[in-house]
Amino acid sequence: MDFELLYEDDDMIVCVKPAGVATQTRQFGQADMESLLKNYRASRGEPPEVWVVHRLDQPVSGVMVFAKGREAAAELGRQIQKGLACKCYYAKTDGVPPKRKDTLEDFLLRDGRANLSSVVPRKTVGAKRACLSYEVIEQNAAQAILRVRLETGRHHQIRVQLAHAGFPIAGDRKYNFKENLKPFHENLQLCSYKLGFKHPKTHRKMEFEIDKPFHLA
Repeated sequence: MDFELLYEDDDMIVCVKPAGVATQTRQFGQADMESLLKNYRASRGEPPEVWVVHRLDQPVSGVMVFAKGREAAAELGRQIQKGLACKCYYAKTDGVPPKRKDTLEDFLLRDGRANLSSVVPRKTVGAKRACLSYEVIEQNAAQAILRVRLETGRHHQIRVQLAHAGFPIAGDRKYNFKENLKPFHENLQLCSYKLGFKHPKTHRKMEFEIDKPFHLA
């Protein structure tokens, strides 16, 4: 098994996606979480079906939930799309935020061809509101570790907003220009450490959390 299994029942699978593995891909021969879970189910003699209800960027590690049926997928997807699910991240930044706690609100525009998003004026055609809150939990003179909670789920949202605010994520070669000046690159220092939602059938509140995967020197 190439992933950590946190929970499983008849309706869903909760697991930890490793950094570097795509949630879902069309590239032939490249493993993704969807195919890994299908193979996992098939190896146990179960129907090899899973439904993707949310995504993490390929370089990002963390907790994910996948559905085993259409009804569960629809309900989990509804919670995530309407902001009813709790999604929290750890981010290690280059630079230290001026405030220990803050909320960032911007408008983002996605460039699908370049696979990039950028902060744009509010009235820009196609722009979508993006909001997150953060708290500094560890810092030194040059870097910080933030606990981040998403209020919206936009393309590359945390990476774009933190870079725009002046403290980009360490290891982010798309939005942190400093990374392209380094001879050696570390992995993107962003992890989805906590996911909370209501069970798609029983409606029981469920929460899954993993330890912080990185620290300051």
